[in-house]
Amino acid sequence: MPQPYPNGELVIVIDCSDLDGAARFWSGVLGYEDSPPGDGPAGSERYRGLQPENGVGIDVLLQRVPDVKSQKNRLHLDLRTPDLDTEVRRVLGLGASLLTSEPVAEDGWLWHILADPDGNEFCVLQPPAD
Repeated sequence: MPQPYPNGELVIVIDCSDLDGAARFWSGVLGYEDSPPGDGPAGSERYRGLQPENGVGIDVLLQRVPDVKSQKNRLHLDLRTPDLDTEVRRVLGLGASLLTSEPVAEDGWLWHILADPDGNEFCVLQPPAD
């Protein structure tokens, strides 16, 4: 059986303007641990690493960039939850912005589109009840 990524480690990179703010936001949303500043390449002035607290999952690398987001993301995170309203309230409390006024509904799935403090879109989804 092949490995999930047979040639190495999979890391998701999120561009941001404020490493500290993005680290607080995404650590809170994902329940990940933040690499302290200066802790190797993933904790430099340009990069910050976030890892799952239990070591299981995909690492996130925050990359500070000088430009601002200007278009829709072509790739985004989907966060699945059994309770859409509760999870949307939680991530809004961490600093997300709600981009949909009503949940999108498709084939039994419900979701909201949100943005992180840098404007990067992500979705919070509730799977069908069955």
